[in-house]
Amino acid sequence: MPIPSVESPPGPRAERAVPGWAGSLALASALLLALVALRWHPLMAVDGSVADTTHRWAVDEPGLTHVFRILTDWVWDPWTMRFVTFVAAIWLVWRRAARWTAMWLVVTCALATLVQQALKAAVDRPRPTWPDPVDSAHYAAYPSGHAMTATVVCGLLLWLLHRHGTDGPLWRTAVAGAVVSVTGVGLTRIWLGVHWASDVVGGWLLGALVVALAVGVDLRRPRDRADAADGALS
Repeated sequence: MPIPSVESPPGPRAERAVPGWAGSLALASALLLALVALRWHPLMAVDGSVADTTHRWAVDEPGLTHVFRILTDWVWDPWTMRFVTFVAAIWLVWRRAARWTAMWLVVTCALATLVQQALKAAVDRPRPTWPDPVDSAHYAAYPSGHAMTATVVCGLLLWLLHRHGTDGPLWRTAVAGAVVSVTGVGLTRIWLGVHWASDVVGGWLLGALVVALAVGVDLRRPRDRADAADGALS
């Protein structure tokens, strides 16, 4: 189904829901960040147990591990996700459809990357280490950049589709693709032994928080003036 030429109105229910979601996600993100930073023993024990189990599976299943490496290094890589965002922004500008939206999209992704890198430096959590690694990764572990970036990009693109009234098979396909991508990239990072489970959960939570805050900004922009300046999708 083609994207309609006029944006759907945000609706009061969406405007009321966003602060609650953002607050809940911020609280959950802060709590997990504190537990990881303090090296809370029960969480560290769970992380270690999950990592040991999944690494054993990864070593025993080299074919599946190879597939997961392709997915995480190429399909769901953060730079691939950012490239998708960049292409979407270029398309919006080229169609003279929504220059404000294009800028909002790119700036949100850039800010998410800065937050991610700042937290990695601040927490400085070591990654899992193995005598027989199946993959490698650089920089600190928390939060997972793959999980956070996929959540931000997929969440923002789903919001844009929703704002423009997308429904039916296209909407269901987009939601399914986003769920598979966000879930899949997190699980592959754990399977490949380059992240602890809490790194991935932290990336998901922080990514969802960024999306919620970005949606709040988008809902609060003056629609009449911004839409007139952006033009309509055709």
